[in-house]
Amino acid sequence: MAASKLPYKMLGGIVPCPGGWLIVPARLAGVTMVAEDPEVVKTLIDVVEYKPRFDAAAIYAPIGLNDPPAGPYLACDQDARDLIGWPRNLAVKPTPSRAALRAPTRAEALELEPWLTRADFRRFKWLREAEELFAPFHQRIFFAAHPDLTFTHLNNERQLLSSPYQQDGVLERMALIRDKLPGVEEIVTRTPPPGAAQVHLLQATGLLWTARERPAER
Repeated sequence: MAASKLPYKMLGGIVPCPGGWLIVPARLAGVTMVAEDPEVVKTLIDVVEYKPRFDAAAIYAPIGLNDPPAGPYLACDQDARDLIGWPRNLAVKPTPSRAALRAPTRAEALELEPWLTRADFRRFKWLREAEELFAPFHQRIFFAAHPDLTFTHLNNERQLLSSPYQQDGVLERMALIRDKLPGVEEIVTRTPPPGAAQVHLLQATGLLWTARERPAER
């Protein structure tokens, strides 16, 4: 049966992880959401070609970059930082320009973006994939999202003070998923698939809420 004829919508929450990209797919029929088995795929092409095709997918990666350097934060990232609030807004990382991502060496990237850190360079692999792959037509289905912004919305626009890397932060986010995303809470209690950690599973599952809130255009 063609994806457009299915009696449900396919949603996806997608985050980068050491093994590549973690996908948490879910079927949405009316108000009922049922998450399917999480999966780690190696490349962003595997995400785009995932079957059954997504109707809407929230991905933890920038879509649309500045061409030349224009400061460390995109306007949408600064808005997200303001909404998330201290201290979790530190999780919204700067986004390098397209020119810096395409620079042949770290030294040349640093000349363009002196604010780049070792942590930023570790993200280059995923950022480059997104920059190279996503075209305007992909944006009918895939859109950039941030897990910390998602969990702020799930928390009724209140700041979360806990870290998802600590036990109290894990429990807080699990409780929000149980409360706001019934039907998918069992996913976050599982052992993550190889190549991903619990934090990635929490993030990708939370992003299903964002995917549900923004249906794909037709």
